[in-house]
Amino acid sequence: MIPSYSGITEELFQTYVVADGLKNLGYDVSEPTQLQIQLAHVAVANGDATFYAAHWEPLHTQFWKEAGGDEKLVRLGHLSSNSLQGYLIDKKTADAAGIQYLEDLKDPQNAKLFDIDGDGKADLYGCEPGWGCERVIEHHLDAYGLGNTVTHNQGGYFAIVPDAMERIREGKPTLYYTWTPLWVSAVLVPGKDVTWLNVKTTALPDGQSGSTTVPSLVNLGFPVNDQMVIANTKFVNGNPSAKKLFELIHIPVEDINAENLLINKGEKSNEQIQKHATDWIAAHKDAWDKWIAEAKAAK
Repeated sequence: MIPSYSGITEELFQTYVVADGLKNLGYDVSEPTQLQIQLAHVAVANGDATFYAAHWEPLHTQFWKEAGGDEKLVRLGHLSSNSLQGYLIDKKTADAAGIQYLEDLKDPQNAKLFDIDGDGKADLYGCEPGWGCERVIEHHLDAYGLGNTVTHNQGGYFAIVPDAMERIREGKPTLYYTWTPLWVSAVLVPGKDVTWLNVKTTALPDGQSGSTTVPSLVNLGFPVNDQMVIANTKFVNGNPSAKKLFELIHIPVEDINAENLLINKGEKSNEQIQKHATDWIAAHKDAWDKWIAEAKAAK
């Protein structure tokens, strides 16, 4: 069996957890193959990879459709629930300028506060190309009339976000995109260091749907996502035990956040992340043993 992952180190933990479950069922599982997110969907659909354990629903729905949809791919389980995305600014600027909404950046004076390159427009530390979030961000800039006041700066996310974090440490106005589960919001704590921006109306691309309203945070503009396992349809139809396992495994979002923080602190080799997975399984032995037993019984 061939797992796939996007190259985001923070995705390896859940990939290894699923892989270890498959090994417990007797499958021979290789090391994860690194593929860009959209290509991971295509590889699974074509049988070149067996599963991908970080499909965001509905963020990646378009990738799923383009790769063949139900005919070639099966979306299973709720590996992790309540994954959030959105825009944040440093709390110092939010409080001083009274900025609460993304649409507040239509005001050139507000936008200019976040100008880094001197062109008068707010510079948004944004989404890495190919992840899917860039489609939503670009749609937002059009839908909310922000094209003339906000620049979506893209690149390797983990190459650009440290610069955003350093600016905030230095007390400089900063606008950035992020998501959870991830370590960023454990370092820049919402409500303390930074503030989530809301949107006044929901506007989504690609036919995406789902609630964008989060209790206490109001409307973040992005649907609340579930992370699911996608697997090759032919494989799933012939492997009921693996299918049942994909349906059962669930990792609380706070556990993924905690593991991702270990990565940020330096524990980021494949061997260390594999140990994170093994340790998590050991800490949830009762649930794990039940999942494995149910998966074996599915035969």
